[in-house]
Amino acid sequence: MDVRAWNREAWDRNVEKGNRWTIPVGPEVIAAARRGTWDIVLTPTRSVPKAWFPPLVGADVLCLASGGGQQGPILAAAGARVTVLDNSPRQLGQDRSVAEREGLALRLVEGDMADLSGFPERSFDLIVHPVSNCFVPAVRPVWREAFRVLRADGVLLAGFCNPIWFAFDPPAAKEGVFRVRHRLPYSDLECLAPEERERHFGKDAALEWSHSLEDQIGGQLEAGFLLTGFYEDVAPDDPISAYFPTLIATRAVKP
Repeated sequence: MDVRAWNREAWDRNVEKGNRWTIPVGPEVIAAARRGTWDIVLTPTRSVPKAWFPPLVGADVLCLASGGGQQGPILAAAGARVTVLDNSPRQLGQDRSVAEREGLALRLVEGDMADLSGFPERSFDLIVHPVSNCFVPAVRPVWREAFRVLRADGVLLAGFCNPIWFAFDPPAAKEGVFRVRHRLPYSDLECLAPEERERHFGKDAALEWSHSLEDQIGGQLEAGFLLTGFYEDVAPDDPISAYFPTLIATRAVKP
């Protein structure tokens, strides 16, 4: 199966359905960012601490797998030179619509988060990577490429799933029954038959993978990063989040 093509089409359909991560920010958000009042998220509910950001004015920022007209336009309005890379043309279209509406300069690139070969080494000062690497089978290439394209002292801000989230049976969890079903690492392609996946998640759902904390955090360290920040978050509409944090955010620096 061509995973990238499947997930590209799935996220294009998510734009049509109005998924919360596809809804562009409004004019009032951009106006506030231009005045210096702004925040973004890597995970569903917690804003990224301002201390995690380098100075934004004039900084080269890559919003990695971050289309949808949210983080990229805000950072551009705050003074950064922003490139948004995403696998979904429709998601990039949301960024384009905000840029045209607000007169923002955004560079939009359709591509694979694990292949940044279109960018030279040391191209960016900051990478913003909200929860999205659950949509690729392997995450260590993402960290290696991020390290390569960052400049010295560049910052990687990343959000990702707590892998234990994927161990539970989703239909049962919706009914309040938290039954451990899947051996980790989880894969939609290996852990569920196609008909079961379609029945539980719908035929238009993107394919997902869990990644171990060894791959998520250890993978950043192996790529050469130094971890300098960490917090956890929840998904408000997910019943499992009532019992433990299901999302993680990290700040890492390229020495």
